[in-house]
Amino acid sequence: MLSPAIRGMRQHFFPALVLSLLSLTLGCGSGSAHTEPAQMVFPAATVPLTKLSSDPYTNSASQHATEVEPDTFAFGSTIVTAFQVGRIHGGGASDIGFATSTDAGTTWNSGFLPGITTFQDGGTFTAASDASVAYDAAHGMWLIASLGLNPPGPAKVLVTRSPDAINWGNPITVTTTGDADKNWIVCDNTSTSQFYGHCYIEWDDVNSGDLVKMNTSADGGLTWGSALSTADGAHGIGGQPLVQPTGKVIVPITGGVFGSMLAFSSNDGGANWSSTVTVSSITDHTEAGGLRSGPLPSAEIDANGTVYVVWADCRFRTNCSSNDLVLSTSADGVTWTKPARIPIDPTTSTVDHFIPGVAVDPATSASSAHLTLTYYYYLVSNCGTVCQMGVAFVSSQDGGQTWSAPVELAGPMITSWLPNTFSGLMVADYISTSYVNGNAFAVFAAAKAPSGSTLDEAMYTTTSPLAAAVDAARFSSRNERPVPHAKSDHGPANFYDLDHEHPIPPKKNP
Repeated sequence: MLSPAIRGMRQHFFPALVLSLLSLTLGCGSGSAHTEPAQMVFPAATVPLTKLSSDPYTNSASQHATEVEPDTFAFGSTIVTAFQVGRIHGGGASDIGFATSTDAGTTWNSGFLPGITTFQDGGTFTAASDASVAYDAAHGMWLIASLGLNPPGPAKVLVTRSPDAINWGNPITVTTTGDADKNWIVCDNTSTSQFYGHCYIEWDDVNSGDLVKMNTSADGGLTWGSALSTADGAHGIGGQPLVQPTGKVIVPITGGVFGSMLAFSSNDGGANWSSTVTVSSITDHTEAGGLRSGPLPSAEIDANGTVYVVWADCRFRTNCSSNDLVLSTSADGVTWTKPARIPIDPTTSTVDHFIPGVAVDPATSASSAHLTLTYYYYLVSNCGTVCQMGVAFVSSQDGGQTWSAPVELAGPMITSWLPNTFSGLMVADYISTSYVNGNAFAVFAAAKAPSGSTLDEAMYTTTSPLAAAVDAARFSSRNERPVPHAKSDHGPANFYDLDHEHPIPPKKNP
């Protein structure tokens, strides 16, 4: 018989899986005890969604109608998301789209950034990619960083500015050297910080083996300083810079070509960048279904400056059979907690979790920090060449010590409904969740069955904020330990980038 706490979860958790996937001991400090499901049934998504945008382009190079890889950022009552529109197999998309809500997620306006690609308002690039959103409170300016692509020439980091998050200007070029990839932007919005109004962009130069670079602006993104490397000349990909209330910038990033999670920082407003420290090794599982995914970080910061980093990792699964999502935190960017498994389901389940987007309510902190984590998953990790995929979320009200049961947002969608790339079928390399006025909203790509050769993958958010019931059961993985000698189920990476355009040279024999 179900306990009263578990019975109360039925309306919050996947109804078909309550009995079969979760029987964790509740409360902080508990481990997990669970049974294997007798039959796996993909849950039905019942949460109302709002469609934010869809691909209007018709250029022959893109796979229409597709939108992928959103980022979000919120400030005040405004939340902005930006994403790729019309994904191109060889890299990038027809343009960068955006959607903006100025009333805390109630209503939305959407459009497409001007002047980047030849398909929108006179741009010169043939594709755009890697959108990231920030707000500069000191200058009252919204910023979307992206990549402008003109293969075989080098990709350039661009910044598009708007005072109202609705009307956007033509892009400003940030980088003058290197072949840029995986850019990310943040601004210092603490009025008491001596670097208030500084904005920072991280990117990596794939022509130099993912050499990490940082650019800084102090005038609302109009001009940018020279690209600087870390003190140890670090190589990495997918960094997400964050700014503490003191003005210190901390950048978690995947290093060692996906073999480790690193972090570096600046205490002087971006004039110098420290050497990297190791957050953790990465032990990851390769998703089935030909999906494009990787253990990139999703990072956020609380009111006190604690940094939270989440990534996909299989160290808690026997034989690295699937990925969990793990969390590490730091107060200073130097000392990090050991990765803890986010207890979405038992370690004996068949579920595979990947592409996380974590949010932290910026008005909360420490043991009272509110976190919401959105992610993609397969119900069955070993699902072959064509898989069913869903989107779900979990939340924490105590700084990640305990978590709610998952709630299904979208799915099932079939991987064959997704656009293809050099490195696999794509929903995103990253997704994003943000808090606006204490409420969490996620933006994610969801696919429906194609109509002939035309796909149907668009950007969605939930009509109401993401929230678990106040009295919902909470789960902890505090006593769990990784599998001894856990290792990834794949060999070293063969490419510096996720588009698989820059191969890693073979090691030379001594």
